[in-house]
Amino acid sequence: MSRKKKGDHVSGWICLDKPIDMGSTEAVTRVRRIFNAQKAGHAGTLDPLATGILPIALGEATKTVPYLMEANKGYSFTIEWGKATASFDREGDVIATSDHRPSQADVIEALKSFVGEIQQIPPAFSAIKVDGQRAYDLAREGIEVELKPRTVTIHSAVAAGFPDEDHAEIEVSCGKGTYVRAIVRDIAQMLGTVAHVSVLRRTLVGSFTQDRSISLEKLAELVQEGDSSGVLLPVETALDDIPALAVTTEDSFRLKQGRSVVLVPRQVEALRERLVPRIVGGLDASRTVLTTHQGQAQALCEFRAGRLNPTRIFHLTES
Repeated sequence: MSRKKKGDHVSGWICLDKPIDMGSTEAVTRVRRIFNAQKAGHAGTLDPLATGILPIALGEATKTVPYLMEANKGYSFTIEWGKATASFDREGDVIATSDHRPSQADVIEALKSFVGEIQQIPPAFSAIKVDGQRAYDLAREGIEVELKPRTVTIHSAVAAGFPDEDHAEIEVSCGKGTYVRAIVRDIAQMLGTVAHVSVLRRTLVGSFTQDRSISLEKLAELVQEGDSSGVLLPVETALDDIPALAVTTEDSFRLKQGRSVVLVPRQVEALRERLVPRIVGGLDASRTVLTTHQGQAQALCEFRAGRLNPTRIFHLTES
């Protein structure tokens, strides 16, 4: 007989507006406690010094985390010229200074070089593993590590403002794995100076936007009042670009049992037109389909040879 899990069976996503000076793990713990949820996780670490969108998955939504990890992200940040720190944010020790301040025109022009697929070397203070250890742990111990450049995609990078000669406000839309601190390091080098990130806010993760976000304080207040229906987003929120197919009650039952279902020709043709190449967790997920029944997510399936084979089943009716 299996032991009953502690907590309530709560499933869905919270679009948290993470406050400054709070780690992502602590934020997940706080949200989990607010809901007394059995299970929780997040879709992409946000540094303690950053604020903004931190999608937090509860219950069955944790099964969709890998899909949101692949989503595009948006950032708004401030570059402070003249000081480089070890971590390239305002927390690190100053390691270099410069009196040179780039002009607004030079900054705007330099940003154009960062749009598209570019090679980026992650900062030493990053979560990348080196011989089984996190790079930031090695960096804090004073151990120099050589991180290899990797390809990242930046969709747009624009100057949003110049408060004074020491600061530039930038907005970036980018793909998975992009480091804002590395952008700041590299643009400073290109412009013949040094710099660090003084303010950082994540404004978007996939379909999780600022207008859908909520603070911890407001979330706790609503849950305590029993009014969390508007902030607990559906499990499928992280799957907004995955083809969805409504299935019959009979097919839903088969999928819940882990059995495949055969599609009719019109369903096969409709799905083929909507499939797009995608990699999730390093694996080909271009044939992934979300099945729904009566408006509720049922399962993630692999579409192959006219059949849907369930790979992830959602249990959303348990209490």
